[in-house]
Amino acid sequence: MPNLDLEKSRSVKRWVLVTWPSFLAACLLEALVFSAVDPSEVNWPGQTTQPSRQAVYTAAFFSFWLIAMASSSLVLWLGKPPRDVNDTARDSQSF
Repeated sequence: MPNLDLEKSRSVKRWVLVTWPSFLAACLLEALVFSAVDPSEVNWPGQTTQPSRQAVYTAAFFSFWLIAMASSSLVLWLGKPPRDVNDTARDSQSF
């Protein structure tokens, strides 16, 4: 029977390894982008009304965060040890 506490702690660790660096990356990207771009000066095609600055900042931050989370998740997935990917422990026991 698998140890549920160990599995839960591993999933929490993975969650933290994905969300925290991606949050920091989103903060940095937000600062870099909006130090060069003023949302009130951007013309949004097809819209007669401009969204507020705060709405643009918020939407951009969460977009940056989701993109950074996808990147962090990919790095975590690609960094799996070969034994987890290939299940070599099970193969070596059959000999």
